[in-house]
Amino acid sequence: MRTHIAVAVAGLGMILATSQADAAQRSHGLSIFGDLKYPANFKHFDYVNPNAPKGGKLFTMGTLGALTFDSFNPFIERGDAAQGLETGIGYQLVYETLLTRAFDEPDAAYGLIADWVEVADDRYSVTFHIRPEAKWADGSAITAADCAFSFEILKANGDPSFQLALRDVEATENVDAQTVRYRFKGGNTRDLPLLVAGLPVLSKAWFGGKDFTKPFLDIPLTSGPYKIGKFEAGNYVNFERRTDYWGKDLAVNAGRYNFDTLKIDYYADRTVSLQALFAGDLGLREEFSSRDWATGYDAVPVKAGKILRDQPPDGSPSGMQGFFLNLRKAKFSDPRTRVALDLAFDFEWTKKNLFFGSYKRVQSYFENSPLRATGKPSPAELALLEPYRGKLPAEVFGDAPVPAVSDASGQDRNNLRKAKDLLLAAGWVVKNGKLTDAKGEPMTIEFLLDDSAFERVIGPYIKNLEVLGISANIRKVDAAQYLERQKKFDFDAISTRYSIGLTPGIELRNFFKTDAADAPASANLGGIKDPVVDALVETLAAAKSRPELETAARALDRVLRAGHYWVPEWYNDKFRLAYWDRYGRPTVAPLYARGVFDTWWYDHSKDAKLSTK
Repeated sequence: MRTHIAVAVAGLGMILATSQADAAQRSHGLSIFGDLKYPANFKHFDYVNPNAPKGGKLFTMGTLGALTFDSFNPFIERGDAAQGLETGIGYQLVYETLLTRAFDEPDAAYGLIADWVEVADDRYSVTFHIRPEAKWADGSAITAADCAFSFEILKANGDPSFQLALRDVEATENVDAQTVRYRFKGGNTRDLPLLVAGLPVLSKAWFGGKDFTKPFLDIPLTSGPYKIGKFEAGNYVNFERRTDYWGKDLAVNAGRYNFDTLKIDYYADRTVSLQALFAGDLGLREEFSSRDWATGYDAVPVKAGKILRDQPPDGSPSGMQGFFLNLRKAKFSDPRTRVALDLAFDFEWTKKNLFFGSYKRVQSYFENSPLRATGKPSPAELALLEPYRGKLPAEVFGDAPVPAVSDASGQDRNNLRKAKDLLLAAGWVVKNGKLTDAKGEPMTIEFLLDDSAFERVIGPYIKNLEVLGISANIRKVDAAQYLERQKKFDFDAISTRYSIGLTPGIELRNFFKTDAADAPASANLGGIKDPVVDALVETLAAAKSRPELETAARALDRVLRAGHYWVPEWYNDKFRLAYWDRYGRPTVAPLYARGVFDTWWYDHSKDAKLSTK
């Protein structure tokens, strides 16, 4: 299973906190539907230790689904980019953006490259002033020309998620060498100021001489607190802290980016990576296997207290995780067929026997967030849904649809009986024990994987499908082929998790709208094409208050869930971290992030004690 965060728009669905009366005033940051927590003269975020020492190393592993890399260009469709290069209003180790996020507010962002921002009264433009001290790693100044170049090249040649998100950003204007203005078009400009604030700012001098459409392993000229150090493509990459980093004294960076070296190792086998932790080759490992978390840590350094295990809460939305069914294929076109496939998946048995009681069942496209629909529609939700009543299934107007609960036997006869009835009602027939369509073609499902660890989950599911006469199999491919087939929608069913921010907006076009269904590499994996979904996405993106946003999201959630476009899987509202006891952590943890790379530090006194344990 592969985990995704939308490259162009993760965490950027925000609306400005200012009112119409004061929208044109300059500000040190922008927030969602209200005042900024931190004033203009704030010294540091509350979840950091401003006196954290610098130094030491942190060796960790590529997270689930990132098994290799062949590029330092994370902004295009081609190639597998090294982890640690992600952008958006979040962690910014190498590439930086105009604003950076605070992880103790739902979606607030403060000046990084920019020291002030001003939104026009009519909301059709936003202006950023670049700090005079903002510099590239070679000492040259970051300019408005770099910002304009970045926008233009991302919109023209970037990953399709950039192109889709930026379609209503019309142009840029270099007001002067240090001031850039972005102009918008269309009827919904709500999210666009924060969208452009989260675009990576790229060096025109460096990137302007390269073919941006191709992966590369040249060390790019960047501006962030780290630079790319030693690396071996596909095996490891080091990020080295820059002592000459221009922004080291900014309030948004106080107490952050403390390790001298961050090394990310890539392992094709997660069992090998666990042994690497025990051997001391990794300092920290995030665990994604409930089985390994429950049974795999019976090792000497864990028993001796040298390796600690922790499960800090994850306040972020868990997003969408499930078996996405490819509706571009006729066999999945009938919703009754899709409901039957959901009924055949015995989550309760899986949780008990494979997950050691961990995880909760995903029910919503906005799971673990206030955007999740529950119970019957509220009057405000009904006001959005009623105009489409004739185009929607009746269950949209009842209790929010949820996956069936099994008896945890592994083959719930009642659920399988319901599934069979639905398949027959959808026009399938059983011939010689095989489910076939009206033309006599057998029903087959291929589950595309790039990680063998997931086979233990799909295997029992396949057995239930076989009871229904469905021939199913697992197709395991390498990471590169997996990504290529996913981008081209070359699959029957694929297990994926997508993460959406606390205030989603126009980025949802890439997940759910009709025009994204056939756009290569879009996040609309299932190929959803529904005019009601299209309309509700735009209603959500245009919401002018948090109550409006939550209402629109819940209405959209009901329609999507009633479409049965996927087989929902599971989620965890905690991180699982195992690490050698040589690191310091702030007293207060960020609510919406792990905070490891940017708030932890190397504690030499703890490291010295390890040898005495």
